[in-house]
Amino acid sequence: MFGRFERMVAGRYLRARRGERFASIIAVFSLVGIALGVATLIIVMSVMNGFKADLMGRILGLHGDLSVYGYGRPIEAYQNDVEAIRSIPGVKSVTPMAQGTVLVEAGRYSTGAEVQGIAQQDFRDWRALSSGIIAGSIDRFTGDDAVAIGTTMADRAGLTIGSPITLLSPDGQATPFGTMPRVKTYHVAAIFDANWNDYNSNIVLVPLPAAQKFLMLENAVSLIQVSVDDPMNVQLTRQAVVQRLDDPRLRVIDWKNSANGFLDAVTVEQNVMFLILTLIILVAAFNVISSLIMMVKDKTRDIAVLRTLGASRGAVMRIFLMNGAFVGIVGTAAGSALGIAFALNIERIRQWLQSLTGTNLFNPEVYFLERLPAKLVWSQVGEVIAMSLVLSLLATLYPSWRAARTDPIEALRHE
Repeated sequence: MFGRFERMVAGRYLRARRGERFASIIAVFSLVGIALGVATLIIVMSVMNGFKADLMGRILGLHGDLSVYGYGRPIEAYQNDVEAIRSIPGVKSVTPMAQGTVLVEAGRYSTGAEVQGIAQQDFRDWRALSSGIIAGSIDRFTGDDAVAIGTTMADRAGLTIGSPITLLSPDGQATPFGTMPRVKTYHVAAIFDANWNDYNSNIVLVPLPAAQKFLMLENAVSLIQVSVDDPMNVQLTRQAVVQRLDDPRLRVIDWKNSANGFLDAVTVEQNVMFLILTLIILVAAFNVISSLIMMVKDKTRDIAVLRTLGASRGAVMRIFLMNGAFVGIVGTAAGSALGIAFALNIERIRQWLQSLTGTNLFNPEVYFLERLPAKLVWSQVGEVIAMSLVLSLLATLYPSWRAARTDPIEALRHE
């Protein structure tokens, strides 16, 4: 497609000579602009993908795929419901839980938190938390005075294994002087790291019998948490659970109903960021047009000489197409390499920048996650590369066409 002569002339035009450096400088800026645009787009899309994947992992791992609630009341005789749900094909685990809002006090530290009562074996099987035990042991998570807390709460309150912690529940005994809150002191049996600041700072796990007693649920639970084999097709399992329970007093909610709005917002933000950052590549493509137009203007006499020597309009057009394509291909390749390398090492780079500047660049209290996530989706990387190459190629068409339309007689008339 491109002859040896055309490649030679295009290569000579890329090497700026005296008096022609301005157009080459613009071409260099165009190359850098394309590289930065491609790299930025790959990095941002990778971070958004990682953020969405981590949130989905936390939602599915910490909240379960299905939740069964009672309408305005706890679930009594839940053992029968648990066994019925476990018999449904596709159900991986079923965890009855007691929940309640409490005030946590430890020395001078106090905060609102959520108590979650869970059986010891269910806690052991809850991999999202049990795999993150950093102190203590699940074996100690038994009896009437044991709790497990997150690492953030432990750090803020200065708690270690065996430290006392007091829980106050607003639901208490009615007296002539009003309702007296229930108060009980527990001891820390385990400290976990859920890799989610909300859980690490606001959740207190209590053995299920002790939680039922403290929250005055007697033998009832607040909800039944269900994990399934295929979370993406959770609606099918949800329908099976509703049919198997066949109780209008129970409400079954899947993760798509409870968190879909949040995930949809992340997806919309991801698409908007893609469109905004694409403008960077588009601006760089316009710089390619500018640099090629200036090059055609500078090379008008050379084009006329080539035409008089027998070069066709197609040959002239291909020469300038190669010049523009070189800028687009090299810029896209450099930007892709930079973006992929940055995305693969983004957490190390963040930690290095934090140590260098002494500032917190990723506050877990704001972004819910403990570390900056990044997930490269190679199909998206391919789309970014293809888009950059297409825009760069389109940017070369008009200047190359104008160069091919140059009239050699008019160009040499005043020479």
